[in-house]
Amino acid sequence: MDEPAVSRSSIRVVLLGPPGAGKGTQAQRIAGESGVPHVSTGDMFRDAVKKGTPLGREAKAYMDRGELVPDRIVIGIVEERLKGRDAHGGFVLDGFPRTVQQARALEQGLQTRGTGISHVLNLSVPAEEVVKRISGRRVCRQCGAMYHELFSPPTEGGRCDRCQGELYQRDDDREETVTARLDVYARETSPLVAFYRERGILAEIDGVGGPDAVARRITEALDGAGR
Repeated sequence: MDEPAVSRSSIRVVLLGPPGAGKGTQAQRIAGESGVPHVSTGDMFRDAVKKGTPLGREAKAYMDRGELVPDRIVIGIVEERLKGRDAHGGFVLDGFPRTVQQARALEQGLQTRGTGISHVLNLSVPAEEVVKRISGRRVCRQCGAMYHELFSPPTEGGRCDRCQGELYQRDDDREETVTARLDVYARETSPLVAFYRERGILAEIDGVGGPDAVARRITEALDGAGR
């Protein structure tokens, strides 16, 4: 049986990597092991879209085209979230920052509170693997359960195992949209790697393989780095 993860205090992690790299899965594991919140901008936006708020409608237009939601929308939402009491001791950021401008805004906001990012993990996954991972995803309309046509298919095609709800493909998971998202990532987000490397807090993580294998690499990077 594996040893329990080392207790981590005041951990403030940024996860980088292309869409479909497994950031959400790994962020949840890190957060659970460290006792800090998993802050996912993607989840926040999808909730706003589902509720039909003005922000949600605006964000959906960008997401459906595979484009990044503008900094002016994203930065304010994240800053407010990180002021929450549960995030005072640390957090795991998934989906933010996505541009150098956002990274600078995050850095400045944390500096005003006398703190900063402790680790940046860059999950590396080839483009062809990303397309396969994302375009095969399906979501239950009723309960939100996630499936994958190749890796975790439902027992009955097109129906959720939990509630028998209809499974559908999100607009931002379609192959053509995924390709557009990867182009945006290469153009807008990749410079973050250089930004955080200069600050000496970047760890490169091989994101290919099962979730457990990737998690072990992440644990080594987190527990082996100085804080």
